[in-house]
Amino acid sequence: MDKFPDQKRAVQYLYPPSDPFDQRMMDVGQGHQIYVEQCGNPKGIPVVVLHGGPGGGCSPAMRRYFDPEIFRVILFDQRGCGRSRPHAAVANNTTWHLVEDIEHIRRALDIPAWVVFGGSWGATLSLVYAQTHPEHVTNIVLRGVFLMTQEELQWFYGGGAGKFWPEVWERFTKLIPEDEHDDLIAAYHRRLFSGDLSQEIQFARAWSSWENALASIYSSGSAGEGPGDYARAFARLENHYFINGGFLEFDGQILAQMDRIAHINGVIVQGRYDMICPPVSAYKLSERWPNASLRMVRNAGHALSEPGISAELVRAMDQIGEAMQ
Repeated sequence: MDKFPDQKRAVQYLYPPSDPFDQRMMDVGQGHQIYVEQCGNPKGIPVVVLHGGPGGGCSPAMRRYFDPEIFRVILFDQRGCGRSRPHAAVANNTTWHLVEDIEHIRRALDIPAWVVFGGSWGATLSLVYAQTHPEHVTNIVLRGVFLMTQEELQWFYGGGAGKFWPEVWERFTKLIPEDEHDDLIAAYHRRLFSGDLSQEIQFARAWSSWENALASIYSSGSAGEGPGDYARAFARLENHYFINGGFLEFDGQILAQMDRIAHINGVIVQGRYDMICPPVSAYKLSERWPNASLRMVRNAGHALSEPGISAELVRAMDQIGEAMQ
């Protein structure tokens, strides 16, 4: 596979397509305000971008997958992270709050229906949103599928991925007493919500580092140490969602309700060697989704920025643009 589909798109991959033409804070109730931006063509095909985490926030790099002459791109920071306020807050912060926030944005921007684009946790949220409001979704593009199941959480926080990265797993687990190793999500929860800011940041950095170290197929196992406030929001929100099973009604809900969106066209881009969200979830999803194509990218892991992943996402959006114009 070529790194980029063509030279024009290579330039777009290297540089975000445009500055936002609209940036605002939206009051969505329950004490939350979320940051929303629009870029690209104000009269273009609308696409909403759902970032990962939960707690990751959006970035300018996420604009690069969309031709700015064709797409009207809407990005936002989900509750509690990025530029949204209050920062790192988990009160009134569930999957269903986020689904309603997406609808709030759609109505506020007067968009009848849009393309939904999301990766990792953003793929989870894309699927839940689409299953709740299928009438407002034209296409779905996913990357690094996460179905918010206990099996997936057990893989990543129960030692499965750790068998491939034992030295990184040891760094993640050694901060927790051995008698708490049977449930590391709960053990980290106690420390991430201890009320002691320095302890929360310490464990937030460890939580975030474990995930970041495994994101890329080219990783050496070292994730570095990011800003404490970012790590705290990221770790607290992820842990809050994971300890509550994503606030879904039952384990396996997304696959069980795929009949609601079986008619919607979709693209699933999955790294063959994704350590965070193993390909089996993407495969199971494709088996339940007759109108979706699964594009397994060899020599790729989980990260959005990996060349093979990026090339397929650009290609998918180009194809949607051509079909909808």
